[in-house]
Amino acid sequence: MAKSAKVKIYTTSTCPWCMKTKEFFKANNVRYEEVNVGEDEKARNEMFEKSGQFGVPVIDVNGTIIVGYDKEALKKALSI
Repeated sequence: MAKSAKVKIYTTSTCPWCMKTKEFFKANNVRYEEVNVGEDEKARNEMFEKSGQFGVPVIDVNGTIIVGYDKEALKKALSI
């Protein structure tokens, strides 16, 4: 269920796909933790270790890593 999922999104301030992803979360009442990798080098390294890349957004849903705004993958990972 979406409400119990642990969701973390790695973003930058200027990323339009990050904004789309956050709009998707809001529309589906998904609580999430946002980490701006443009401002946080430790978070940027953590994101790279999880995803193997520096492009954003990278979304971690209970350990499932989704790179980019992939609505279907997000729905599947969040069971919505």
